[in-house]
Amino acid sequence: MQAYLQDAHHRGLTVGFVPTMGALHQGHLSLIAASNQVNDITVVSIFVNPAQFNDKKDFEQYPVTIEKDIEWLVAAGAGVLFLPAVTEIYPPGLTRERFFDLGYLETVLEGKYRPGHFQGVCKVMNRLLDIVQADDLYMGQKDYQQCMVVKRLLAIMQSPTRLHTCPTLREKDGLAMSSRNTRLGAEQRKNALAIYAALNYIKGQLRLGSTQSLTDNAAAMLTEKDFNIDYVTIADAGTLEPVTVWDGKQQLVALIAAFQKEVRLIDNMIMN
Repeated sequence: MQAYLQDAHHRGLTVGFVPTMGALHQGHLSLIAASNQVNDITVVSIFVNPAQFNDKKDFEQYPVTIEKDIEWLVAAGAGVLFLPAVTEIYPPGLTRERFFDLGYLETVLEGKYRPGHFQGVCKVMNRLLDIVQADDLYMGQKDYQQCMVVKRLLAIMQSPTRLHTCPTLREKDGLAMSSRNTRLGAEQRKNALAIYAALNYIKGQLRLGSTQSLTDNAAAMLTEKDFNIDYVTIADAGTLEPVTVWDGKQQLVALIAAFQKEVRLIDNMIMN
């Protein structure tokens, strides 16, 4: 694959990269479309990264639909599928564990509730970016904090790759598209809409001053629909530091992570 991409670069072609863990949906296809608009070749990787799962059961239950994924990639006009084995990404001899200094980002929200998760993300993205050598990288806003982490990683790597954070794609009823949605039963799928409703509530009721009642009421909306909540937070859109009192000017994002039975869902919404 590296030989193919090096030849493409020598011919003056640009390369876009969409990293995925498979179980593709329309959200992934929108990233491919964004790359195809800008780049001559779009590389899509499918790799379920064991290093970023701090729950072994979650890793084992992650949906794998390779044949269907390949059909979708062909229809979407992806140029290259990179489907590596674990031993390709983490070969014998690659034993030195590198620590990526993510600072505050690793201490809050996903970093707090999934310890080690972002080190695992950086570990695999460092390898993938080193292999693919893309001009442009496309990721979805649904993984808001992860996009910030990868932006930090690119700076650490001193990589010339440009990160493009693309809008979250949603089902017609508002549920953020996610590979994990396939694990929701009918009742759970109905309950899951409470996340989108809670985010819209926060955005619609946002006012100057304290934000505590907004997050409390949003959490109550989730609890009513049988969610077990990790966090409901209003934060600075650029740093993810929590904002408990809003001055009317600070750019905000609301973020939610919660379990519907054993399925963990995340979502977010830019407030202003």
